[in-house]
Amino acid sequence: MRLDNAALIFPAIRRRRWVNVFRVSATLKEPVDPALLQQATAELMPRFPSMYVRLRTGFFWYYLEELSEPPKVREDYAYPLTLMQEKELHTCCLRVMYFRNRIAVEFFHSLTDGTGGMIYLKTLTARYLSLRTGREIPAEEGVLDWREAPRPEELEDSFPKNANKYILKDKEPYALRLKGTYDPNFMHLVTGLVPTGKLVETAHAYGATVTVFLAAVMEESILNLQAETTRPGRRKPVKVTIPVNLRRLYGSRTLRNFVLTLNPGVDPRMGDYELRELCKIMAAQLTAEATPQQMSGRIAANVTPQQIPLIRLVPLPVKNVVMRTIYGLRGESKGCINLSNLGQVRLPAEMGAQVERLEFIIGTQRSYPNNCSLVTYGETTCINMIRNIRESELERRFFSRLVELGLPVSIESNSPPIPGQRS
Repeated sequence: MRLDNAALIFPAIRRRRWVNVFRVSATLKEPVDPALLQQATAELMPRFPSMYVRLRTGFFWYYLEELSEPPKVREDYAYPLTLMQEKELHTCCLRVMYFRNRIAVEFFHSLTDGTGGMIYLKTLTARYLSLRTGREIPAEEGVLDWREAPRPEELEDSFPKNANKYILKDKEPYALRLKGTYDPNFMHLVTGLVPTGKLVETAHAYGATVTVFLAAVMEESILNLQAETTRPGRRKPVKVTIPVNLRRLYGSRTLRNFVLTLNPGVDPRMGDYELRELCKIMAAQLTAEATPQQMSGRIAANVTPQQIPLIRLVPLPVKNVVMRTIYGLRGESKGCINLSNLGQVRLPAEMGAQVERLEFIIGTQRSYPNNCSLVTYGETTCINMIRNIRESELERRFFSRLVELGLPVSIESNSPPIPGQRS
């Protein structure tokens, strides 16, 4: 299987500081039985052929090869999103793990995006719970029937079929780069649990969706952080990278990658901004850009060069150098931090009664030492902020600001506070 259009870049630019892995997890009300989880993992193998693969290196392109047997379920260890070494990717591109009551799946990003990953997790968890309880869980609310054959539309690369004939030119200014003291031995995770009803109410009070509101709060936090450390004339644009699920725009049902990012934001050299202004500006920018016409032009910018015969014949090592160079110039230079929202996730009633919590965690990137992801399940929105630097100042500002705005936030962390730093 060829990699989809978005997946091609990940093997080429993989580095120790950028793992290109994301995690989805479900916390159950009872401890996980590893043997039953292994059985469920094996039984889903025919249903998800694009997930049970390993990365292979061809002369012209990377490609994915189906596994002959399912991956071994392992106990969770260390910290989320540890590096997938090349040897592991050549064996299997996903991990199925458990820890106490939690089932977690980590995906190399060449397989799928957050939406596809959550569909797999829901189906895996549903099958596991069916084996555990003896009661079948219906295939609804994004849970697929594990006994069915995969549908052709689930395996398609949806990028080429939705590319415009004309390329949308990239004229965005470069954005601020967040920095800190790199920690090579740990991935720091801070989780904020927020009541969903109160979050929606507060966002609507600012005339915004939850995604826009949280992105505006994040932008405000970064603006204030930059203002304290940089002279006005030397300040750079602050923009939050927001992935757009293209399935909603084009009606795709693919389980592979089908996401593009937008970078709404402001230039602080133009003046100061109140939170309400930031919400208004970011909502307007997203509304203008996240249209089928505009996104088709962005898709074309990625698809068209790969269809040029001369480029297709270039050996893979040369392609890797070119892709790394282009990514360095365009890939992350136009934003400061990701804010990826999977939105409201629903489960079949028979399954929901046994699931306490869902989580979504994206990794840090090559030049984004901080990243943020969130998912809503039931009455709780789970906001995960991850970083590969020691300083926790951005998380402190972001969650403190939410509290100032009247939102009760319960904080969890996988690491103790650093001596001498504010908690």
